[in-house]
Amino acid sequence: MSRQIRKSGIHTIDWHLPALSSSGSAHHISTELFVLTYGALVSDLCKEYSNDEEINHRLETMGYNIGVRLIEDFLARSCVEKCQSYQETTDVIAKVAFKMYLGVTPSVTSSSPAGDEFSLLLDSNPLEDFIEELPEGHSSLLYSNLLCGILRGALQTVRLAAHVELIQNGGKGEKKTEIRLSFLGRLEENLPKSED
Repeated sequence: MSRQIRKSGIHTIDWHLPALSSSGSAHHISTELFVLTYGALVSDLCKEYSNDEEINHRLETMGYNIGVRLIEDFLARSCVEKCQSYQETTDVIAKVAFKMYLGVTPSVTSSSPAGDEFSLLLDSNPLEDFIEELPEGHSSLLYSNLLCGILRGALQTVRLAAHVELIQNGGKGEKKTEIRLSFLGRLEENLPKSED
């Protein structure tokens, strides 16, 4: 697909959308770049702030702001229809969104009897591919807290209030990453604003 973005005199500048290979190598490169960049971001936050609570809050807020914007891309690229239940929403998050953006598919576990709470279990968390241990003096750091913010921001944009919490952080030497989603209901207000 080619689009003309600027025409100046006789010069025309065209851009082309990158072709996606069946091997997914272009996706792998962009995911790896994101993971490396994220590691540098967390490292900088650890140098700037000594309080893990502040770092965790900043990661969640950054994630929220990403999620508010990322949902538009997700809806356009995935062509998913409106979900009819919290279970269906959670399945789409696990099977489509995580696969699309991180190349992994978490399992959905621990649904509540009311059907409004779920856990996403990641056997392999790409955000933690290049870390061996948390930075010294940051034992309470929730390294993957960005993911919680992304989910909360995306869900709020489609008018679903949710509490999203990192229960088990694979970055602490644990084998799996667990993210708990608790749906709080439908929102009737306008689209969310970015958080500062």
